[in-house]
Amino acid sequence: MEDLSTLFAAAAEEAARFRASLDERPVVTGHALDDVRAAFALPLPETGLPPEVAFAELVKAADPGLVATPGPRFFGFVVGGALPSATAAEMVAAGWDQVGFNVATSPAATAAEEVAGGWLKELLGLPGSASVGFVTGAQAANTVGLSAARHHVLAQIGWHVETQGLIRAPRVRVVAGAERHATIDRSLRLLGLGSDVVEPVRADANGALDVDDLRRVLDAGPTGLDAPTIVCLQAGNVNTGAVDPVRPAIELAHARGAWVHVDGAFGLWAAASPRLRHLVDGVELADSWGCDGHKWLNLPYDSAFAFCSRPDVHAAAMAYTASYLVSAASVAAAPRADFTAESSRRARGFAAWAGLRELGRQGVAELVERCCALARRFAAGLTEAGFEVANDVVLNQVLVGFGDDARTDRVVEAVQRDGTCWMGGTTWQGRRYMRISVSNYATTEADVDRSVAAIRRIAAAA
Repeated sequence: MEDLSTLFAAAAEEAARFRASLDERPVVTGHALDDVRAAFALPLPETGLPPEVAFAELVKAADPGLVATPGPRFFGFVVGGALPSATAAEMVAAGWDQVGFNVATSPAATAAEEVAGGWLKELLGLPGSASVGFVTGAQAANTVGLSAARHHVLAQIGWHVETQGLIRAPRVRVVAGAERHATIDRSLRLLGLGSDVVEPVRADANGALDVDDLRRVLDAGPTGLDAPTIVCLQAGNVNTGAVDPVRPAIELAHARGAWVHVDGAFGLWAAASPRLRHLVDGVELADSWGCDGHKWLNLPYDSAFAFCSRPDVHAAAMAYTASYLVSAASVAAAPRADFTAESSRRARGFAAWAGLRELGRQGVAELVERCCALARRFAAGLTEAGFEVANDVVLNQVLVGFGDDARTDRVVEAVQRDGTCWMGGTTWQGRRYMRISVSNYATTEADVDRSVAAIRRIAAAA
């Protein structure tokens, strides 16, 4: 067996070098895609290269095109920078090269997911009996949750969707807020229900679902066992951070026999904070939940969680069988293997386990609370500068306008080019805004102040 220590040490050294540069490195390097593409567009060699040469070529080609998304001043999307222990766990997981499917492929990966999943349920205030699937992101988490919902509401009236399909199936009602995330619609498309099935519920000025209008929508159509119904709620609006009033909405939906799925991609983490958990009061009453790990938990990308209050329904919706999987080991581990759509999946539980150990219960709460406080600092600084903050800053999202839409877009584009910080643009209630998302464990008050100063400087010239 060849000695890989030098090669792997070089990879660790390069990762550490990049992380150490983030405080001063421009968020974007300014290199055009054509230049980066040209650096990668080497001819495919006829014979293989030594691994250390291939790795060195990769580093050289990639560096000009790397974005400092793990850095403390990237505010463009609701993503965090991976925690040190979670990053190290991800690196060693790649070296261990484990398949996270079941206990036969890796007892260690299975155990890490089981324990980390239990911790997650504690932090998020979810039932301890709920099942957990380690998936790729909010899209996969919502798709798994809505798969379980589809299975359950149709099984209640005697229709087995996994074998009978949807062509002649009874119609499923899907009721969701007008300000739901687009992943809900895509999940419905992927599940064969279609996005047009959604019956929208009015949202308030900050994007939270209106319970009175939810009652109106539910009562406008059939309910109960004769009308299989799914209600989708949201914890954390992608623009404003608003959280739907989950307890009254869930109680109303359940009274009419509906399954309730909560898209809690980032807002569900409010439950981990004693100061903020009132925002998601009653969330444990729902039937399924989706939540990201690579957002506020600051795990590496490709990390999220699908929870279901009924593990048997969860498994029934996602399970599959094959002759080569039938063994004592695979049968014993079938429930966990059946909670995701992927079999050949990496061992995501290692990074989750390590990250949660690094933070602890108090650390997770402090991370969430600090990001919210920094978002309020952004809002205060930009308001003081004379700019419009359009939303009620309830979590970590801030919407900022700079006059008319054209000027706002100019400011956003100029800020992105400048490299001090990076924010995206969005449309909210027909207006263009800069969207600021504070999710990184490494962001400080100094980073916010430095970013506000850059925005003020750039806006003055726009």
